[in-house]
Amino acid sequence: MTKVKSSWELEENAKYFLESERGAVPGSDLQLEIMASIIQQWRPNPSNLLDLGCGDGILGRFMITCFPGVSVVFVDFSDPMLDAAKASLSHVPNSTILKADFSTKEWLEALEPELPFDVIISGFAIHHQPDQRKKEIYSEIYNLLSKGGVFLNLEHVESSTQEVSKLFEDYYIEHLHNFQLKSNPETSKEIVADGFRNRPDKEEDQLAPVEKQCEWLREIGFKDVDCYFKQFEIGLFGGRK
Repeated sequence: MTKVKSSWELEENAKYFLESERGAVPGSDLQLEIMASIIQQWRPNPSNLLDLGCGDGILGRFMITCFPGVSVVFVDFSDPMLDAAKASLSHVPNSTILKADFSTKEWLEALEPELPFDVIISGFAIHHQPDQRKKEIYSEIYNLLSKGGVFLNLEHVESSTQEVSKLFEDYYIEHLHNFQLKSNPETSKEIVADGFRNRPDKEEDQLAPVEKQCEWLREIGFKDVDCYFKQFEIGLFGGRK
């Protein structure tokens, strides 16, 4: 039997997130708008974009609508997520879907024919890695970018205190409950909260403060590094080469 390395490789976990949770992520429309605005300012005519940890490809698909001429490479390690991406991208031109596990440096081999990238975006994918691997991934991303290329990371980041983390949890559960009420008016907040607190992927979280991660990017050589958006533990940060 093949050993499951991550709960995201389980079909039921991926399905639950895509159908019952992703639509509840607070500020999701604003996050996409800010990402597109930054790219428009810094790299107005991107030709090659990488969506790292793509899930079903929501970030990359949005960028294709904003930049119709761009080619997008969608990368993930989860077969259920890649199946969802293939379904959502079946009629999308200029899209390439690759399986690669970015927990090790081996993921770079799959991308060699696609280099370099003008823009690399990531959504809620890197926070499962330990700090040392996060730093390595950021350095690898830097080397995948063309000169002046942009990296934007939409990520789950660590709160400064446990009290702030609790505030975020309550805030997120409220959004999640309201979202699930649309499809099931009988859904109780207690059941939603219990499911959120005991979800399989929570044990994989290895969060780091956004300030620390921005400092890592500066050390690597990224310019104009900042946190462009932060809503409790949801942060959008990055820079350009």
